[in-house]
Amino acid sequence: MLAETGAKRLRVGNPKPRRLVARALVADNHGMDARQLAERICNALHRAGYQAYLVGGCVRDIVLDRPPQDFDVATDATPERVQAMFPGSLGVGAAFGVILVLDPDSDLQVEVATFRTDEGYSDGRRPDAVVFAKSAEEDVRRRDFTINGLLLDPRDGRILDFVGGQADLRAGIVRAIGNPGTRFREDKLRMLRAVRFAARFGYRIEQSTYAALCAQAGEIGAVSAERIRDELTRILTEGGAGRGFALLEATGLLAHVLPELARMRGVQQPPEFHPEGDVWTHTLQLLEQLPAGASATLAWGALLHDVGKPPTFAPPRGPGDRIRFDGHVEVGTRMAEEIAQRLRFSGDDTGRVAALVAQHLRFKDAFEMRPATLKRFVRQPHFQEHLALHRMDCLASHGKLDAYEFVRKFVEETPPEAVRPARLVTGDDLKSLGLVPGPGYREILNEVEEAQLEGRVRTREEALQLVRQHSGAQQRQLTGNA
Repeated sequence: MLAETGAKRLRVGNPKPRRLVARALVADNHGMDARQLAERICNALHRAGYQAYLVGGCVRDIVLDRPPQDFDVATDATPERVQAMFPGSLGVGAAFGVILVLDPDSDLQVEVATFRTDEGYSDGRRPDAVVFAKSAEEDVRRRDFTINGLLLDPRDGRILDFVGGQADLRAGIVRAIGNPGTRFREDKLRMLRAVRFAARFGYRIEQSTYAALCAQAGEIGAVSAERIRDELTRILTEGGAGRGFALLEATGLLAHVLPELARMRGVQQPPEFHPEGDVWTHTLQLLEQLPAGASATLAWGALLHDVGKPPTFAPPRGPGDRIRFDGHVEVGTRMAEEIAQRLRFSGDDTGRVAALVAQHLRFKDAFEMRPATLKRFVRQPHFQEHLALHRMDCLASHGKLDAYEFVRKFVEETPPEAVRPARLVTGDDLKSLGLVPGPGYREILNEVEEAQLEGRVRTREEALQLVRQHSGAQQRQLTGNA
């Protein structure tokens, strides 16, 4: 065992490391919470003669009197010993000292990680080798930021702080542990994480940490698209999205992760519609409205809704004309799809984000929409996201919410069966009337639905009569053409 025989070096191959901590994954249907489970594991390890602490973000959040999102544990017990102490546990990351401990009485599970230091990060993503250590301080000093380097002993609530994390929490500072250039070279995703923590907590990034981040921003491309996507999504959905993206732009990271967004700065807009300023200012003001916990698709739709404006910008052509962005919705929809594909979004999420971009200007036409058109508009999937985006878009520009209130009221007051009525006729009905199957079926069924949505057809017999009229007119047209 490591605790008895000293440090043990493990060479790390291709497997991607999990988070090297004990993490309690909490379901919604049981009484035990994550902290209780993590403390139970710590207590068992203590009784067996090992060190064990809550560590990282959960301790930071406890100090800040915020509800932790998860609870992490680190120990000097070796992976083999942890696995022996907790039967049924899984070696999900043994090369990194990580064992998944399953709670037999609930569906909770916890990753238990051995204290370690890391040797070399040739790929800027994961250590070339890890060395198990006996000291909690050694483990802390290889972590990312001081505010994430606190430990808590659950036996007495004592906080161990080897890196000045408590002082930085009081001062509102994100500071790299040790040499910031080294920390960022080890794992380049930490540059995005620095921005995320600064945005979420409203902190400033310490000067030398900020300088190292700016100097290495161009190397963020070494990080996989999936990890970049996930970190950007966290910036968008954890609160402070406007601050986060302003920091991404200021540090130079934005130009490398989302160059399409970086091009928004300085692209002017017609002041009668956008008194707030250029496209970038508008986007930041919209992002500032995103609440913590917003859906990822709404957040990305908000971020990308005007991505088509820079390539479609056209200045006024003469007196009385104004700045225009003709076709920016169509261009932006294609760009949003390309960005989502580049960042490895799922097909469903790509579609949802692209739909938000494609539909975001349709609200201005709501007052003139025919009843059938309005009903089809509001019954599209995830319409509440479209409604929320439109509201934020208005508040970040001219401030007028007339169309928003009109559509919101229509949605609230219109029964679902009126928006999506049950079909009165089917393809089988058309066939029974003697109509030959073919592309014309869809046209006829759409015409019947249109009449339903307009209130011109209410019963099955009225719908069949409309079909007969349609087919008769079609037959007369064919006869006349002959």
